[in-house]
Amino acid sequence: MFGFKVIINQEQPKRLLTACLKTGHIPHAFLFTGKSGVGKRITAMTFAMACNCIGKEPDTTEPCGNCISCLKIKSGNHPDIITVSPSGSYIKIAQIRSLCHIFAMKPYEARLRVVIISDAQTMNPSAGNALLKVLEEPPSRTILILTAIQSSDLLTTIVSRCQHIRFNPISTDNIIKVLTDKEGVAVEEAAVVANIADGSLSRALAMVKSSHRTRWADQRSWLINAIALDRPEVMPTQPIGLLLAYAERLSKSKSAVADSLEAIQSWLRDLVIYKYSPEKILNMDLVDKIQYASQQADVKTLLSKIEAVQTAQRNIEAKANLKVTLEMLVMRLAFG
Repeated sequence: MFGFKVIINQEQPKRLLTACLKTGHIPHAFLFTGKSGVGKRITAMTFAMACNCIGKEPDTTEPCGNCISCLKIKSGNHPDIITVSPSGSYIKIAQIRSLCHIFAMKPYEARLRVVIISDAQTMNPSAGNALLKVLEEPPSRTILILTAIQSSDLLTTIVSRCQHIRFNPISTDNIIKVLTDKEGVAVEEAAVVANIADGSLSRALAMVKSSHRTRWADQRSWLINAIALDRPEVMPTQPIGLLLAYAERLSKSKSAVADSLEAIQSWLRDLVIYKYSPEKILNMDLVDKIQYASQQADVKTLLSKIEAVQTAQRNIEAKANLKVTLEMLVMRLAFG
């Protein structure tokens, strides 16, 4: 499947981009913002296809998907459709300089060269300044598409030189539909996953892959049970060694830390929500445990713990020491 028609829940971005294609007035740079997993990258690739498709029907903006240009883009082999992503934790100046050498040459075969810079918020200062120079003197027959979580993570001078398009979180109903129709997930499980995925379709799909499904459920169970998040009255009595071991295990899998902290936060949120609107909890399959734990904890304490998780998330994004950050988080979860 390909084309704008398969991009769900993003009517405004699609409307803006297809309007550019219809009029032929295409800005030299776009900034796509929105949380991970909402379709920014697939939209960028679709737009690149539409800009260079040689087989599409007249008066349409949908790429045909079958011409030589579309096929090369779909397979990742088009010489003029270039993607840049972080090397390690950052996009470095060497990567932007490499782009500058490419920009000095004409596109090999595309009508419009398209460069997609993913996670543009990870550019280090030198890379950001180098890209700014490119935006100030944009190369001919070239479109840059930057993707980021939010515009405030980028230099304001970069944002001001891009056409900013915001992407919505994917609705829970749409995620459920994809999981049930395309992945064969039972409606009850799909509803739980869709709520926890919090608007990210890619996260929801990762959670239900057969190789991941059991691991996700087991990980959530461990996160909640290991230090007695499901027994708030017991948490302060947990041995310090056990709490530090919990933080140590969390830090061992850096790629899973973000999801683990989201799972902890969704659990704590449910304990608060259950007190007022139990039908709105996310972890619906754990309602009995949530009911018990919610009764054992007061709202002020729960909100303090949620703030502790959010502080840890911000510190990790700021590249603070992971192990120390998680140790501090676990202590705050246990002792307030």
